[in-house]
Amino acid sequence: MLPIVFYTKRKIFWKYRGFSFFIFVWINKYVENKERIIHHEKIHFRQQVELLFIIQWLLYVLFYFINRLKGMNHDNAYKNNPFEKEAFANDHDFGYLKKRKFLAWLPYV
Repeated sequence: MLPIVFYTKRKIFWKYRGFSFFIFVWINKYVENKERIIHHEKIHFRQQVELLFIIQWLLYVLFYFINRLKGMNHDNAYKNNPFEKEAFANDHDFGYLKKRKFLAWLPYV
């Protein structure tokens, strides 16, 4: 069942506990709250599917760079990305994906 989850021994990009790209999710196997992080990444997977993958990737990068141009450091630019805001706001609700509406990240823009 998609996405396909892989476990890594190291953090992804030296810092992150999880990463979703295309039909794959990478999770650091030593991290606490694996289920919550997997759920967070599944929210990203749903965002990617509804925007046909490439559009979500381009928008993600665009939002990140806009935040950087506003003077935010990397961590704040990442956390203020609407895709991340939706995922962080709902990664504790394991029933969220069943009730999630199409383009649910838009209110976070």
